[in-house]
Amino acid sequence: MLPADSAPTTIDQIQNLILESADFEDFLNELARFSAHQMAGDGDDALCGITLLRERKAVTVGWSSDVAREVDEIQYSLAQGPCLTAAEEEREVHVPDLLEEDRWGPDYANAVVSFGLRSVLSLPFDLEGEAKAALNLYSEAPYKFDERAAERARGYTREVSQALRLAVRFALHADSAKNLRAAMESRTIIDIAVGVVMAQSRCSQEDAVRILTDASSNRNVKLRDIAKSLVDSVDAAGALTHFEEPGHGHGHNRAS
Repeated sequence: MLPADSAPTTIDQIQNLILESADFEDFLNELARFSAHQMAGDGDDALCGITLLRERKAVTVGWSSDVAREVDEIQYSLAQGPCLTAAEEEREVHVPDLLEEDRWGPDYANAVVSFGLRSVLSLPFDLEGEAKAALNLYSEAPYKFDERAAERARGYTREVSQALRLAVRFALHADSAKNLRAAMESRTIIDIAVGVVMAQSRCSQEDAVRILTDASSNRNVKLRDIAKSLVDSVDAAGALTHFEEPGHGHGHNRAS
């Protein structure tokens, strides 16, 4: 057992979650479970959801349990609710008792109450422009989140925000790298196809590109797909076959 002065801090534990999670979605789910435990009151875990907004859309979410997931999804289906408001407007949202709540219309309140829940506290994370996110806490008891509980939740979200900000940044960079790799792979297949056409038709690179783009336009097929089709046909045939330039069909075979 670690001495009290060497016990891992919340930040240490969150950073470990980042390192140990398989992907960003897995990290958010683990963070939601960790947050539920940290925010637990009276010996019981709270229900917790985390919403991440990118380009004003709830694109990534984490939940501490299936019930938390189902309750959060009510907000996404209605496109409104305390967690979305907290994330979008970057402000704390407190619902002392859902039976007395009408800010998001009766549909939201009634749907959440049907799960036996009565109070909600949503707090924004400070991601400094990387994205917008909020922590959503639910309780079966009305007026559960008093000022003491709210202050504890505020301190927690402040503490976690930096680690979450880094995780979001890494996820954004991973997405960018993935898109870049796809673009590079697409460019490679197009370059190969250009080389094939140049060899087939004994034409310049500029003419080969024009032949491929014209074929793409005339067939209403993406350039990359045209290029892949040509390269695949060459691989299958084991030798170069002529690629027909649109409008010049005599004596040439069109790759398909």
